Amino acid sequence: MTFVHYSVLLQETIENLNVKENGIYVDGTLGGGGHALEVVKRLSEEGKFFGIDQDEAAISAAGERLKEYRDKITLIRSNYCNMKSVLAKEGVTGVDGIVLDLGVSSYQLDTEERGFSYRFDTALDMRMDQRQNLTARDIVNNYSEMELFRIIRDYGEDKFAKNIAKHIVAQRCKKSIETTGELAEIIKAAIPAKFRVNGHPAKQTFQAIRIECNRELEVLRDSLDMMMDLLNPGGRICIITFHSLEDRIVKSAFKKAENPCTCPPEFPVCVCGKKSLGKVISRKPILPTEKELNENSRSKSAKLRVFEKR
Repeated sequence: MTFVHYSVLLQETIENLNVKENGIYVDGTLGGGGHALEVVKRLSEEGKFFGIDQDEAAISAAGERLKEYRDKITLIRSNYCNMKSVLAKEGVTGVDGIVLDLGVSSYQLDTEERGFSYRFDTALDMRMDQRQNLTARDIVNNYSEMELFRIIRDYGEDKFAKNIAKHIVAQRCKKSIETTGELAEIIKAAIPAKFRVNGHPAKQTFQAIRIECNRELEVLRDSLDMMMDLLNPGGRICIITFHSLEDRIVKSAFKKAENPCTCPPEFPVCVCGKKSLGKVISRKPILPTEKELNENSRSKSAKLRVFEKR
C-alpha cells in the first residue's frame, strides 16, 4: 500500500513557520512528507531540511516524494524526542523552524497488518516504530484492570472506561485477546446499545491503547522544552494536535515558556530571575477551514499552535 497522509492544516502551518530560504528546518513527524515538501520548495541551496520519523514506511515514502530535493534534505529514522541528539550528529545545534503533526497517518490506519484500526480483524499491534517490543496485544492482555481503566478514561475519554476494562479482563481470563476484531467486539459488548450511535464504539478505546503503546503524551511532554531550546532567535515551532490532552500539554508548555516567572502575583517586580523564551503566536488554536473539513474528515479535531523564540 502507498504511504498516504493528508497534510492537515498545511497552508496554515507553512504560513506560520515563516520559512527563510537559507534556514534550517525540521519535521519531527515526517509522515508522507506533505509539510516537508512545502518547506523544501521554499529553501535555497543554502537551506537545510531534516525529516524525522520512527516509521520505516514513512521514511521510504517521504524519500521518494522529496527525491528532487535530495541535496537539501536528510531523513532520519528516529523518534522526535531524540531530535537534539540526532541533529547534533549532523553538526546542527540550532534550527529556524520545527513542525510536528501528531496525527496517525492514513497509511497506518488503513494498512490492515499494522493493527491500528477496528475496521479490520488482524493482530493487535499499533506500534508506530516496529522495532519496539511493546504492542497493543501486551497492553490488552497484561495491564491490570485499574491500568486499563485509567488509560481508557484518560486517553480515550470514554465514559464507559470502567466497564470496558472489566469486560477486557473477564474475556482474557477465558483466552488471550489476539486480534483487533476480538477487542472491538468486547468493547461493543461493554457499551449499552443506545450509546452506540456516534461512530464506532471501539474508537476511543483503540485511540487510548495506541497512545499508551507509543507513549505519545509522555514523549510530547518530555520533548517540548528541548525543541524550543533548539530554536534559533526568531525561529518558530508549529504543532498540530488531535487530542485534547495533547493540545493541553502544548498550550501549557508554550504559555510557561512565554511567562516562566514563578513570583507571587503581589510582588511588584520579578525576583525569580526566570526569563521569557519567546512568545505565543497563536493565542487561540488555529483550526481547519470548512473546505478542509469537507475534504478530510480526519482533520475534524486538529488544532495548530505556534511559538516563536525571542
